[in-house]
Amino acid sequence: MPPILSASPYIGRFAPSPTGPLHSGSLVAALASFLDARCQQGKWLVRIEDIDPLREQPGAGNGILKALEAHQLHWDDSVIYQSTRFELYRNTANSLIDQQLAYFCTCSRLQLKGLPIYPGTCRHCLQKPSSPAAVRVLCQPVNINFEDHIQGTQHQQMDSDIGDFVIYRKDHLPAYQLATAVDDVEQSISHVVRGCDLLGSTPRQIYLQQLLQKNSPNYAHLPVLANADGQKLSKQNLAAPLNLSTCNNNLVKALILLNQNPPTELFDASCTDILNWATLNWRLENIPSAESIKQDHPDF
Repeated sequence: MPPILSASPYIGRFAPSPTGPLHSGSLVAALASFLDARCQQGKWLVRIEDIDPLREQPGAGNGILKALEAHQLHWDDSVIYQSTRFELYRNTANSLIDQQLAYFCTCSRLQLKGLPIYPGTCRHCLQKPSSPAAVRVLCQPVNINFEDHIQGTQHQQMDSDIGDFVIYRKDHLPAYQLATAVDDVEQSISHVVRGCDLLGSTPRQIYLQQLLQKNSPNYAHLPVLANADGQKLSKQNLAAPLNLSTCNNNLVKALILLNQNPPTELFDASCTDILNWATLNWRLENIPSAESIKQDHPDF
């Protein structure tokens, strides 16, 4: 399989949430995204998705950037922080409401408990109510189909499989789906290489981009890194931060997990030499189309 090609210039991105330090699962995702961009002489951007203050850890954003730099994963252009872009997200939500493509919702979690999808209770509410309200996008009977370059053909029926979903929360914060969809458009992202745990979000983001009459990126969803119990490595599960004194070994182990077959002599190479080899030998088609990969190196 050849690299993912696009008529537009290649612009990829790594978009972590600052909920803790960079761990091995995050490095695997960052490295895959970086290499897919670099092997096609594309740009690689970093975006800090800091729109959920209650989940964020003070200083985590800077820590993630320092860890990327330590591994020689240097990004192009300035880092974007979503917390500086709330006006853009709010304006987008208001525009969708004005077009009757979204509406206000005052339903509580208790009211919706046990329902598989939102039943459309507030669809008539196009004027902001006096009580706290979220904003939901109106999901039409549209089938979203896309070809994931690792996981294969994907499709979801928006009205029956997903239902009207929240794009702005009651606490006046933009939802992940809206912020990510808008920023991918605003940054002209052509390719998204990220973890398989976000595969289910992709139809929502494509749908929002269609409502905004914008193109969507190409997608490739990697299997996530899991611990011995099969749980996804995450900051919420207290995944250990990367050891920044072993960056070269970290990169080689990540390449092994990505099934890139690095030669053993790379363990003694510098980060720059490892990345040069990996860029020349990057094979997206080698990555298994699984939901997760177990971590074989407990010290990684």
